[in-house]
Amino acid sequence: MKTIVIDHREIGPGKPTYLIAEISANHNQSLSEALDLISLAKECGADAVKIQTYTPDTITLNCDNKYFQLGEGTLWAGKNLYKLYAEAYTPWDWHAEMFAHAKKVGVTLFSSPFDETAVDLLEQLEAPAYKIASFELVHLPLIERAARTGKPLILSTGMASLTEIAEAVEAAQRAGCRDLALLKCTSAYPAPPEEANLRRIPHMADAFGVPAGLSDHTMGSAVAVASVCLGACIIEKHFTKTRSVPGPDSAFSMEPTEFKAMVDDVRTAERSLGSVTYEVTEKERATRIFRRSVFVVKDVAANAELTPENIRIVRPSHGLAPKYFGALLGRKTRYALRRGEPLRWKDIN
Repeated sequence: MKTIVIDHREIGPGKPTYLIAEISANHNQSLSEALDLISLAKECGADAVKIQTYTPDTITLNCDNKYFQLGEGTLWAGKNLYKLYAEAYTPWDWHAEMFAHAKKVGVTLFSSPFDETAVDLLEQLEAPAYKIASFELVHLPLIERAARTGKPLILSTGMASLTEIAEAVEAAQRAGCRDLALLKCTSAYPAPPEEANLRRIPHMADAFGVPAGLSDHTMGSAVAVASVCLGACIIEKHFTKTRSVPGPDSAFSMEPTEFKAMVDDVRTAERSLGSVTYEVTEKERATRIFRRSVFVVKDVAANAELTPENIRIVRPSHGLAPKYFGALLGRKTRYALRRGEPLRWKDIN
C-alpha cells in the first residue's frame, strides 16, 4: 500500500499516526480564539490543524420552511440550518492570517472545502491538502474540483455505503488525485463507541489500496487509540479550549489536556505494536530465571532412585526443564545430592 505526503509528512502504514485537531466552530466567532487553538493544538502534539471553509450561503439556503429546520436526534435540534451555519462558519477573511499563524508556530493547516469557491480560496492560500467531510462524500463535483488541484485528498466516509465510497474514490482518481486516504467516521455527535465499527478501517485500506484512518466523534480517546491497533494511519478529533463554553461543536470536542493524553497514548500504542517475533526480549532475559525447573528437595545418596519425594518442579530455572520430569523418575543418581541443588544430566546415571 502506498503512502501519501502532506506538507512533507509521510502518512501510511509503518509511519507515525497523523493526528489532526479539528477546530471547526470552536473559535466561537473570535479570530484570536482561532489563533490560540492553532497554537494549543501544536503544543498538544497535533501534526495538523483542520478548519472548515464555507459560508451559510455556500452551504444552504436562507429559508425558514420545514425543510431547513433541524429535527430531533442531534445536538442542534430545533435550529434553523442557515442560522446554525452562520454561527459555526469560519469567516473567509480570517483564513490568510490563520494559515500564516500555523506556519509561524510550525503546524500544518488545511481545510474541508464545502463548495468549489472554497477550493478556489484555499488554492490561493496554498493549502497543502483537502479533507472532504462525510456529508460531502456524495458531492462528486466537489471531490473532482479538489482532486484537480493535485493536492492530497482525505475522504471521510460517515453514513456512506461501500458503493458510495467507491464512487467517491473513482471520482477523485478520475480527476487526477494520486494521494488519497479514507477515514472511517460515525456521523453522530457524540458517537457511541459501540457504533464505531473500527474493523472497517483495515477493510477500507485493503479494498481501495489507500491509507485509512478514523474521524472520531466518540468521547474520550479509547476508540482513537484502539484504532491504531487496527492500522489507522490518521486520527482526527474535534478540539476546543473548554467544553464549558457552549458552541455548535464544543460538546463532543477534546480539551487540550485530553488531546495531549491521547497523543501520548497513541504514540505508546504505536511502539507496542512491534513486529511478529518470538525472540526473547532484552527485558525478558532477566526474568527467565523465575521459570520452574527440576530441583532436589530431599538429600539423596549416590545410586539412589529419583522419585516424586526427592525431586520436584519448582522455581527458579537452574535445573532441568519441567518437560523432563517424567523421564527422570526411576533413574539413579551418579553421586550424592543435597536438598536445594538443581538437577542436571551430569548428576544422573
